[in-house]
Amino acid sequence: MPIITKLEIQQKDKKRVSIYVDDEFFMGVNEEIIYSLYIQKGQEIDNEKLQKMIAEENYLKAKSKALKLLHFSSRTEKEIRDRLRKNEYEDDTIDRVIVFLKEYEFINDEYLTKNMINNKLNNKKYGSKRIKQDLQRKGVDASIIESSMEDYVDEEIEYENAILLAEKKLKGLKDDDPRKIYEKVGRYLAYRGYNYDIIRKVLNTVLKR
Repeated sequence: MPIITKLEIQQKDKKRVSIYVDDEFFMGVNEEIIYSLYIQKGQEIDNEKLQKMIAEENYLKAKSKALKLLHFSSRTEKEIRDRLRKNEYEDDTIDRVIVFLKEYEFINDEYLTKNMINNKLNNKKYGSKRIKQDLQRKGVDASIIESSMEDYVDEEIEYENAILLAEKKLKGLKDDDPRKIYEKVGRYLAYRGYNYDIIRKVLNTVLKR
């Protein structure tokens, strides 16, 4: 059976170790794997040990990739899964990464959804339809979206936001045709994610002023 004949710390990355089997380079792994799997010089290496090393190496690489993605911006569970699949990691490895990220609160779809709703409602002045669409595109579970929208989106706030947007849009319009003004402001509010009832109420309000 093949025997590990040398363990050598790599020069370019001190956290990685080169494993030599029968005096030939076999593979490089993170130093954590050496300790977690009790890999030692003179140890026989069977297929089971090999598969464990490969699995652990892939897990650590996938976890590092996920943490780098999260360093730049918050992500949903689905976004992390999609990016790791794109990098050809196996589902078992991805599942382990997701468990780790959730355990240490690196990902939390409920918290992310709350923050997104707050930002899009209060800062960007989006309507509920646009907010839902953006959350769906990020892969947030439908039940989380629905419960969060009920908790944080108020129709009165939407109406007030839509009034502000409509008034701002009106100031930039040079058209004198009331019908065209009505259509342009209505389309603008629809694009921002407001439903028909709010758009109608807002148009009836601002165009009568």
